[in-house]
Parts: sequence; C-alpha cells; structure tokens
Amino acid sequence: MAILIKDPDADRIVRELAARTGETITDAVKTAAEERLARLPKPKQGRIDLEKVEKLLAEIRTYRVDDPRTDDEIIGYDENGLPS
Repeated sequence: MAILIKDPDADRIVRELAARTGETITDAVKTAAEERLARLPKPKQGRIDLEKVEKLLAEIRTYRVDDPRTDDEIIGYDENGLPS
C-alpha cells in the first residue's frame, strides 16, 4: 500500500522529521500519525448502538399480535403484490 505526497511542504516536513529522528520516511510518518491519533479524543460511539437496537428488537418480538390480518393486508397489498 502506498501514500503519494504531492505537497512540497509536506514532503519537506516529513523528510526533515525522518532526518532528525534517524528513522526511515515510512517510520517517521507512521510514528507521527500514531502519536497524533493518541492525542485526539477517542471517537464517540456511532449514531446507532447496534446492541441497543438488538435488545429493543428482541423485546418487540415478544409482543403479542392481536391483528388477524396478514402483513400484506396491513400494508395494503393484494395477493399479486399490488396496492389494494
């Protein structure tokens, strides 16, 4: 896997970092990225908590169904899959 740096300033900075640390350019970039990531706050949980969704769905599945109609009848489709 490769990273192409087209920005001359970025190239200069990375080369200077590698020279000052005695690392290869790859190691300098990797270490710098790891250190920066370590300083950033951890990402917050995604908008959807799948564990909570699964728990809620499990609860909903326990609900009693009192409507004798089929799913298609409730939605409004006939035996041919067309709106009734």
